[in-house]
Amino acid sequence: MRILIVEDEHKVAEMVSRGLRAERYAVDVAASGDTGWAMAYTYDYDMVILDLGLPGMDGAALLRRIRGRNPRIPILVLTARDATASKVDSFEAGADDYLTKPFVFAELVVRVKALLRRGPANQSSVVRIADLEFDRLTQHVSRAGKRIELTPKEYALLDYLATHPGRVLSRTMIVEHVWDQSFEGLTNIVDVYVRHLRAKIDDQFPKKLIRTVRGAGYRFTDEVDT
Repeated sequence: MRILIVEDEHKVAEMVSRGLRAERYAVDVAASGDTGWAMAYTYDYDMVILDLGLPGMDGAALLRRIRGRNPRIPILVLTARDATASKVDSFEAGADDYLTKPFVFAELVVRVKALLRRGPANQSSVVRIADLEFDRLTQHVSRAGKRIELTPKEYALLDYLATHPGRVLSRTMIVEHVWDQSFEGLTNIVDVYVRHLRAKIDDQFPKKLIRTVRGAGYRFTDEVDT
């Protein structure tokens, strides 16, 4: 799952993003309201965590814009403003939860998981393609009933590929999603991780799910190539 953090305090943004990546979430960070809106408008996120005191567009305005564009996306306000009026205004603007600074990271993780678990009532967290199955909340992966252990980056790669079945995803797209906006490595790291992932979910099974599209990228599908 992919989370957008909009936070102008570098230390807070770094701590939260590092912790959430350790929990196997893909994380993007924006340091201003304007950048946060541009990213929320461009990419499909599973959740947004935002501060209220942002440079450029303030957090309250950003909250209303994001909620107006996507009525269902979970939004957690993470701010130093602890006044009741601020909390009421945020909930009325569309926030799903409100956590004040300073905070304990363990509590943030619990709230994030609770909001993601809530989701739309008709949306299952379990993804099934052929005999592969994984739960986006528990991050348990299995194929043909066999449990498969993945590293955080391998899981993030699987999540991105498998939740866009049939779509050709370029190496640049994968780097931007599975790593983050500040990642400056070469896109050939994608090929390395695809090999690792294939070794665990494809090599020992007759039907291959990760397909290479020469010159374009990768596609995840159980369809028979023609």
